[in-house]
Amino acid sequence: MKITILGTGDTVGTPRVGCDCEVCSGAVEDGVSRLRTSFLVENDGGYVLIDTSPDLKEQLIRAGAPTISAVLWTHAHYDHIAGFNEFYRVQDFPPAYAPEKIMDDVSGFFHFIRFGKNIVEPYKPFTLFGMEFTFVTVNHPPIETCGIVIRYGDKKIGYTADTNPHLPQRTMDELKDCDILFLDALMPESVHIGKHMNVREATDLAEKLSPLEYYFVHMSHRIPLAYPHAAFDFQTFEF
Repeated sequence: MKITILGTGDTVGTPRVGCDCEVCSGAVEDGVSRLRTSFLVENDGGYVLIDTSPDLKEQLIRAGAPTISAVLWTHAHYDHIAGFNEFYRVQDFPPAYAPEKIMDDVSGFFHFIRFGKNIVEPYKPFTLFGMEFTFVTVNHPPIETCGIVIRYGDKKIGYTADTNPHLPQRTMDELKDCDILFLDALMPESVHIGKHMNVREATDLAEKLSPLEYYFVHMSHRIPLAYPHAAFDFQTFEF
């Protein structure tokens, strides 16, 4: 199994349009970026996307233009779904998997697209291409949002998606002792936003969950590109 982080940025990405802060200026100067957060998971010839960001076309081209086998949606915010239409005239729209309310929200956004819809209940695992996926409820008000746990052999990978640190106990149990844990870390620790975590809150959550490794994703331009535990675009993990 291989996981490629296609993007690590927040809803506007880094560099942010029109911003001359140190992080954005450095990103422009060095030709680097944080595209909007999404993941590509591959195994046994299957390619599974976790979320379809607005940067999906660039992300897929840079990832070698694989034919996508399935899409998993964590929630229906623009920066996590808007790229789905990039499959138009490229390949058949891949089947999608999500809990019912999330699927309904995304389907309303993409009312003009026909695609296979697979409703999956949170905490009920399902298998794609030899990998087990489980949606777990997180806390990203006001809309329903899930993280995802992936199991492959004896390995467990967790992803919190957009969330604040107040997770249901059942989700905490599912995310406990991951080999790798990816965490929403939108802001520096001086900034508190009720529906996301800052880096201090994400670090505290990681310490409670005790993963072997953890990485921050969904970071704003206020997080330096070389920040400790910051994941980077197109970073890969193989199991």
